[in-house]
Amino acid sequence: MKKLKQVLMGLVLMVLAVGVTACSNKSTNKSEEPKSINVQFVPSVAANKLEARAKPMEKLLSKQLGIPVHVSMSTDYNGLVEAMKSKKVQVGFLPSDAYIMAHKQKAANLLLQAERYGIKQPNGKQTKQLVKSYRGEIVVKKDSTIKNWKDLKGKSISVQNPTSDSGYVFPVAELKQKGLDVTKKCKLVTVTGADQAVLDVLNSDTDAAFVFEDARNDVLKDEPQIMSKVVPIYFTKRIPNDTISVIPSLPKSFQEKLSKAFIAISKSKEGKKIIESVYNHEGYAPAKDSDYDIIRQYNKIVASTKQ
Repeated sequence: MKKLKQVLMGLVLMVLAVGVTACSNKSTNKSEEPKSINVQFVPSVAANKLEARAKPMEKLLSKQLGIPVHVSMSTDYNGLVEAMKSKKVQVGFLPSDAYIMAHKQKAANLLLQAERYGIKQPNGKQTKQLVKSYRGEIVVKKDSTIKNWKDLKGKSISVQNPTSDSGYVFPVAELKQKGLDVTKKCKLVTVTGADQAVLDVLNSDTDAAFVFEDARNDVLKDEPQIMSKVVPIYFTKRIPNDTISVIPSLPKSFQEKLSKAFIAISKSKEGKKIIESVYNHEGYAPAKDSDYDIIRQYNKIVASTKQ
């Protein structure tokens, strides 16, 4: 009987210990959740325009999460990756290639993938279909002697930062596969924003530009004839859409809360207006890291151009 009591007492103590541990863990997990977060974007158009459009996201996201949210603009993708690596920024709107770089450095994990409306050529109009990928394109002036990718040899090209998928990685990699190494056979001029690249071509500052399909829409308001004056001569393979990425140290429970918050915002009237104006996003959906393997493949090709 004495032994039985000892066994029962041991079981009771074990149950109590498990309960205390569970409560302790619950308390710890809760304390691990951030008391505020920094969200950062990278310019796809003129930086001052984008920051003004993105700023209202603070209020909506803060309301969803119940904590202060600070939205800011990075100078470039590398700056955002470094900020996430040092945990100064917890959430980053990273395009595919920048996400791959950040993930490799253990600075970011994939939270959500952006959805956009598809683009129909030849007029570059939006369709009603939501898609999770897009294409890059090479544009030239309508009366240019450049009629196809082969004619780019020796010409000047407006490009984006080397981590930009449509503005650098995809066109550089695909043209290298075809036999034209633009990093050695062309003059590459780095600019900020696809809108600026399109204007460079329009104003004859450069002969061509690497941009996303159809970046001409971003200058249509100021240049109503842009569709007839600047035309695409090449389209890349499809590129996985941008990501919303988070630093790996964020608790899983908070990441789930964050995911739900962004999806909810994208479905609200005010939120949809904001994400449309910032990156032409129409919504957000779950995705997996392997969706971005094509980026890894193209990165190796681009790396070979530097050897």
